[in-house]
Amino acid sequence: MQLDVVNSENEKVGAVEVKDDVFGGRVNTDLMWESVVRANAAERRGTHMTKNRALVSGSGKKPWRQKGTGRARVGSIRNPLWRHGGTVFGPQPRSYAYSLPKKVELGALRAALAAKLHAGNVVVVDELSAAEIKTKAAAELLKRLGVTGKAVLVDVAVDENLSRSVRNLPGISFVASGRLTARSVIDAGRVVATKSALEKLQETLG
Repeated sequence: MQLDVVNSENEKVGAVEVKDDVFGGRVNTDLMWESVVRANAAERRGTHMTKNRALVSGSGKKPWRQKGTGRARVGSIRNPLWRHGGTVFGPQPRSYAYSLPKKVELGALRAALAAKLHAGNVVVVDELSAAEIKTKAAAELLKRLGVTGKAVLVDVAVDENLSRSVRNLPGISFVASGRLTARSVIDAGRVVATKSALEKLQETLG
């Protein structure tokens, strides 16, 4: 499969070969799901907490003597069985992050890119750079490329001027090819990648 390579004016300046053995197979949605769930879990703050009997406010004094009152024995008003007592086995601060095998992450990224290619939502450009930091110029560049809504820009190395120009555009992100994830591809409506970045991804995912 061949994809057209366009310049900043959306004029065809070349072509790039996309390997069918990398992006032409079945789109494995299971791998994509696993990768997205892992990425979402890693971003959970995990700051939830409840107070156990050691942390809840209240006296540690024994409310009444052990025997002779006819009431049930009790040692503290902070007992979890009592109202305003501590919580048993409540949530405590923790990290929800976990890791997946590297092959699963690569397979998920390969499937996500394949899905975008099959849908015709991948734009290949010769370069992604800006002469100055200007959001208006970056917005006009994306408009010329036919990019509306959410999009992810991919290059081998992120151009600092363009990165700072697009960061105020809602739904637009600029990442290096080595840091591209399946979730960022799935979440974007269009993928705008340079020819060199696409070739680098093919080499990595192949």
